Amino acid sequence: MSRIQEYSGALTREQFLFYEIRIAAKLYLAGTELKAAIAQIKDENLFQFPTEREIASMVRVCYKRIKALENDSLITALVEAPAAIAKQVNLYAIMRSNGLVWDFMSQVVGEKYLNQDFAYERKDLNIFFSRLQAQNDIVAAWSDSTITKIKSVLTRMLVEAEYLDSFRDTTLHQIYLSEELEAGIRANGDLDILPAFNCFL
Repeated sequence: MSRIQEYSGALTREQFLFYEIRIAAKLYLAGTELKAAIAQIKDENLFQFPTEREIASMVRVCYKRIKALENDSLITALVEAPAAIAKQVNLYAIMRSNGLVWDFMSQVVGEKYLNQDFAYERKDLNIFFSRLQAQNDIVAAWSDSTITKIKSVLTRMLVEAEYLDSFRDTTLHQIYLSEELEAGIRANGDLDILPAFNCFL
């Protein structure tokens, strides 16, 4: 599969899922089919969710992201690499499986690194979404509350991927792209996304 370019509002409930994707990737590498993975994660309470209600849908999300990587080395890194590296790989998996996250990381974060502009402010998100609403009928149809939630999720992802110190932080860190992820990005031909990881051709 090539990366998914459609926009989806499902991001409001899918979140970063770092702990969960490491578990799912281990099962995936062991050859566990999706249905069996859902059953095992439920039976053994591997995600440690308070109820089982969300487990099946979150395992599906994790498997979709894992498959979007199209690279066994990166999937292995999700399981075995130190957390900082695995978080970068997880972010890349989210980007490849969600066109909105890809465009946000490319057009907002990547542009900032290209311009050596490390300020991250609410206006950056507002401009990005205003542009999307003007260009995309799906985004134009989203309610204000959905867009507000997605803005929050995007910022929280930057915190979890260690681009920001906290939800209220306004300065992007100088990210250092791991060798494993850079090799995977280049193998997938996604050179245009390298600036989102503060890496340039």
